[in-house]
Amino acid sequence: MIRPFHTKDTEELLDIYNYYVLNTIVTFDITPLTLNTFKEKLTKINKDFPFLIFEENNEILGYAYGSKWRPKPAYNKTVETTVYVKNGFGGKQIGSKLYNDLLTILKSQNYHIALGGLTLPNEASVKLHEKFGFQQVSHFKEVGRKFDTWLDVGFWQLKLT
Repeated sequence: MIRPFHTKDTEELLDIYNYYVLNTIVTFDITPLTLNTFKEKLTKINKDFPFLIFEENNEILGYAYGSKWRPKPAYNKTVETTVYVKNGFGGKQIGSKLYNDLLTILKSQNYHIALGGLTLPNEASVKLHEKFGFQQVSHFKEVGRKFDTWLDVGFWQLKLT
């Protein structure tokens, strides 16, 4: 079931996120976030943007949200999208279901452009974005460093309106 985020979800979401911090290149955070730091981040996002949870049998298996692209007012109709699926639950269409609902909400809120920033390589995330019609619009080489490796970042864009 997909439902809105509630503050009580924060600790489960933090566990999902910190797995990716410690074990993957998909986030450029290098050290696990604390519960307080993560709670502040999620509360701020949830205040202004759609934030969805995928839950099954009382277990959170994924989440997705929109967030501010850049702070200047001319960017107010552009939104960055984020999705995380709990480790071990990939390939079950959880990310697709979350993105489908998130993009529907963002369209209804009259956002013009959705952007997804992806650490590269990341075949699963590229496929997810392109499945929904996102197109790659940039590729920044070696802009981040994690696990003693220089990493690339690409941005995918979808016109919503």
